[in-house]
Amino acid sequence: MNVYAVNDIAELIRDNSYVGRGLVIGKTADGKKAVTAYFIMGRSANSRNRIFVEKDGALYTQPYDASKVQDPSLIIYPAMRQYENKLIVTNGDQTDTIYQALQNGKSFTAALATRSFEPDAPNLTPRISGMLTFEGGDFTYEISILKSIDEAGSACARYTFAYPSVAGLGHFIHTYVGDGNPLPSFLGEPERVAIPNDIDVFIQNLWDGLNADNRISLYVRYIDLATRKQENRMINRNVNQL
Repeated sequence: MNVYAVNDIAELIRDNSYVGRGLVIGKTADGKKAVTAYFIMGRSANSRNRIFVEKDGALYTQPYDASKVQDPSLIIYPAMRQYENKLIVTNGDQTDTIYQALQNGKSFTAALATRSFEPDAPNLTPRISGMLTFEGGDFTYEISILKSIDEAGSACARYTFAYPSVAGLGHFIHTYVGDGNPLPSFLGEPERVAIPNDIDVFIQNLWDGLNADNRISLYVRYIDLATRKQENRMINRNVNQL
């Protein structure tokens, strides 16, 4: 096993029917752009009744059909927000926890020390979070997962990974190893994946890799490190009917 291998993200997930929610952070192969991606999947009608929307530079989940919402507590949240030179991306309302902590001069890790996995027994879904910090024409990034220490949810284990940005390399973390009942939580370190220069190539490859029955929405942002200009792409199955 080559621990330094850089994988095609679609190949990592193609035969996995349910990786849940996932995020990717990395740098394009030419070293010119920072990349962030976030996707959601769903098995229940409540989870599938969602779309991504952009508001004031931030990304949110919201119901596709508001009349069919059963429980919004864990499915409606800000997924991506910018604070000064930092970009936050998460799978839940801990986005706001991190944002507010930064406003108060606290760190990404300190913010997440106040949170735990999701209260959705028996799954005990991990909270996954990432943050890019831009400085000096480049960036570094952190990725966190908060997960139950055992099947009973008796305590929370917290893992944070800190990375320099490396051309062509990204790190990918998702909530579940695969489908199951209960759903098995992600294991190990974030996976190493290739980041191409072309945003359209990347989003299509990732979307095609996700299980067609369970994929719901995908958002990708490329940020030019020299100019900070953004390129954004979004796919919503409920809108685009893909």
